[in-house]
Formats: sequence, structure tokens, C-alpha cells
Amino acid sequence: MQASYYLKKENNHLFYFLVHPGGPFWKNKDKGAWSIPKGEIEQGEDPLERARIEFKEETGQSIEGEFIGLTPIRQKGGKTVHAWAIETDIETTQLFSNSLQIEWPPRSGKRMEIPEVDQWEWFDSEEAKIRINPAQVLFLSELEELLQK
Repeated sequence: MQASYYLKKENNHLFYFLVHPGGPFWKNKDKGAWSIPKGEIEQGEDPLERARIEFKEETGQSIEGEFIGLTPIRQKGGKTVHAWAIETDIETTQLFSNSLQIEWPPRSGKRMEIPEVDQWEWFDSEEAKIRINPAQVLFLSELEELLQK
């Protein structure tokens, strides 16, 4: 997996752009459910290029600029996530996500189409650390340390 962190600074405060997964499983989950835009990387694929593709798929927007590499982390489910940070500002009112098919309820044989992402929002550092997947808090901490240097 790979992802990119998008941050902006306003009045010496950091804000992080996070996405909320779509679908019935995530519908009523908030704290610890948000994430950075991310997805699976294919064998031999450039991880940063995949992160850019995932961002476009999950927001409908392209992203360019100077990316800062962060130390990969391992999430609770065992997936390794590679991440980069970039300073930018993204207007959330015009965003849209691709959709995907899932089996719901699980093992029912029924299929439904859902948006991969159903919400996009900027959070200040304190709130982002509450909302984001707990393993990804390490990315926020590392980035804040890098920015203090």
C-alpha cells in the first residue's frame, strides 16, 4: 500500500487532508476510521506514482509538487503503508470518488456499488490524530518532527 499526506499551514497551525472510506461497514465509524488516500501497489509499480493515481481516484483531482518521503508503517491488519507528504490546499466541495463493487452483507452473495471514499476533510493536528487510523498517527508525528527542523 502507499499513500500521500496532504497538509497545509494556516496561522502556524498544521492541517491534514484525510478521507473517510465509503460503504455500509464504515457508515457509522468515525474516530480511527479516516485515512490518507491510499491503495494497493502492483508488482514493479512506482509507489509514488501509485499514490498519485490513488489520490485522483479517491478525489477526482490531480496532485503535483515536491513530495517528502516518510518512514513506512505496518497497520494492525498487517499491511505496510508507504507515505509521502506534500504541502497544498485542496477545496473539498468539488471532490468525488470512484466507486467499487462489494459483497454486502458479507458472505451473502449480494453485490452493491459504493464510493471508495464518502467524505473528505481538513483536520488540525490534534483532531487528525483522533480521526486517523491509529497506525497512521506515526506519519503525522514524523512529519511534525521533520517540519520543526
